[in-house]
Amino acid sequence: MVSYKLTYFNGRGAGEVSRQILAYAGQQFEDKRVTQEQWPALKDSTPFGQLPVLEVDGKPLAQSHAIARFLAREFKLNGQNAWEEGQVNSLADQFKDYSSEAKSYFYAKMGFGPGDVETLKKDVFEPAFNKFYGFLSAFLKSSGSGFLVGNSLTWIDLAIAQHTADLVAQGVDFGKFQDVKTHSEKIQSIPQIKKWIDSRPVTPF
Repeated sequence: MVSYKLTYFNGRGAGEVSRQILAYAGQQFEDKRVTQEQWPALKDSTPFGQLPVLEVDGKPLAQSHAIARFLAREFKLNGQNAWEEGQVNSLADQFKDYSSEAKSYFYAKMGFGPGDVETLKKDVFEPAFNKFYGFLSAFLKSSGSGFLVGNSLTWIDLAIAQHTADLVAQGVDFGKFQDVKTHSEKIQSIPQIKKWIDSRPVTPF
């Protein structure tokens, strides 16, 4: 039996989509949550000096999207064919671009970076949000299935649904992107995912 151990900080962030893949698959795993105080002593033992890290039978794999892609392939959440997998990966890479564009806003809002939150929201977050969520809306319209790619759940559905739910909780207006909000609600109501959400530790982000 394969052993899985996911190490990340005590928050959702870059580790949550992999946790949800494992939860959806019904796969037991060790959900190791590291405090900020514990992290310096562990940093040099990780492949790239960062988290998350997935250990599979003791072998480490780093980088959040590499981990998610690996697990998605293991548990059939990477699309039904090579083309769908390519589409999923393209959305994942665009998600990273959006996250990079909006990074200064998110860091300031969480208290990890400088800047006026309201100014960054208007000048940085809102343009990035409108562009990216426009792409997501187009993918949903194209698939016509309620999923972002094809007609079945993929790991990018999990990643986007969680991010959307986090933004909704922060009061972001989804008036222009009600379809993406509905997608989030659909994905997070899947029984295995709902069970995970209801039982996971409560964290601010």
